[in-house]
Amino acid sequence: MGFALSDIKLTSPAFTDGGMIPTKHTGEGEDVSPALAWSNVPEGTRSFAIICHDPDAPLVSPNGTYGFVHWVLYNIPASTTSLAEGTGEYTAGVNDFGKTGYGGPMPPNGHGEHRYYFWILALNDDSQLEAGLTLWELLKRIEPKVIGMNRLVGVYRRD
Repeated sequence: MGFALSDIKLTSPAFTDGGMIPTKHTGEGEDVSPALAWSNVPEGTRSFAIICHDPDAPLVSPNGTYGFVHWVLYNIPASTTSLAEGTGEYTAGVNDFGKTGYGGPMPPNGHGEHRYYFWILALNDDSQLEAGLTLWELLKRIEPKVIGMNRLVGVYRRD
């Protein structure tokens, strides 16, 4: 599965790229998803997916996946250019907490700083996918339909 970054710009009023994610958006706080907005969408976009993944989590599964998935959200219409804080809209997949929806950062105490990659994926298809897909199931289904993507990286640590 090969992906290349595109010109989509993903931002959040909660943190800057490379900045600290506020406690409000973590498992130590209110655990609500941050507001997100995007621009510079590729021509031909019919829908979007949002993912939050922590590649610094020291987890590798038997199927070769790694890190920890905090959020899988999809079936987002092309007319959408932002998500409100704590959104419950669109179709939620299953995170690695075993729940649907957003589960905020909460690295092990003393494990140092973790990076959280919030990804926006633009798709050239708007077929409605069923709820409850894992990140890896979603990527398998949408990979040939991705026409643009980019990320916003936040950091968080627990001492």
